[in-house]
Amino acid sequence: MSQYAFYFDQSRCYGCQTCSVICKDWNFLPPGPEKWMTVYDFEDGVFPDLRLHILAFACGHCENPVCLSACPNGALFKEEKYGAVLVDPDKCRGARQCAVVCPYGAPKFASDAPGTKMSKCTMCIDRLEKGDIPVCVAACPLRALDFGPLDEMIARYGDLRQLDGMPAPVTKPAFICKPNAPKQDLVPYDKNRAIELMRDRKDMGEDMGFVFDRIEDVTQLEPGTIKRTRSTFKMKHANNADLMDATRNDIG
Repeated sequence: MSQYAFYFDQSRCYGCQTCSVICKDWNFLPPGPEKWMTVYDFEDGVFPDLRLHILAFACGHCENPVCLSACPNGALFKEEKYGAVLVDPDKCRGARQCAVVCPYGAPKFASDAPGTKMSKCTMCIDRLEKGDIPVCVAACPLRALDFGPLDEMIARYGDLRQLDGMPAPVTKPAFICKPNAPKQDLVPYDKNRAIELMRDRKDMGEDMGFVFDRIEDVTQLEPGTIKRTRSTFKMKHANNADLMDATRNDIG
């Protein structure tokens, strides 16, 4: 069996969602939580050391796919030519056991209603058969995605299969990745002085008053300041509402 793989460069991705949108368009998926290519993002740190982490992930198309044996209806199978993990919609009964065991949240459902059939990334086999690459890879404006035979991806990019916060790669996902580069202060400055100057600005209007009184008001966050679904990284969610909340940017 051949095995093809996706590559993701976290240092290039800025969460524009192009890959997710074009995947929906190509596969005629309606608006909503049924997003085969899912762009996760979460925040950490406080001023001036804030960081936004992003992961674009569709499916690991794992070499050891636990979803196959979990399905009571035999609806999942691993295709031979590219190693894609696929679902037979005629056999799927919406048992959701695949979603229970998949560590990556790859099985998607258009609704939380019981019996809703699962759908997922197909590795764009329809495009591969024509000599094209997956549509998400082709559409990425910053070239944060790549695709090809697993051994070629490893030779080109290394064999890292887990970013911070991702599950351990025990299922051997066909997913190669590069993490964010360490954050650097390109311009040295006194953060305390910067905060003082911002606090003492006089051009903000009389209605504004002091936005904050202490430096700690900016450099320390109270629990709950960042939305629950954005303060930690999760690839699996209890329902579609949480999935949508954790995988969309500020513009929708």
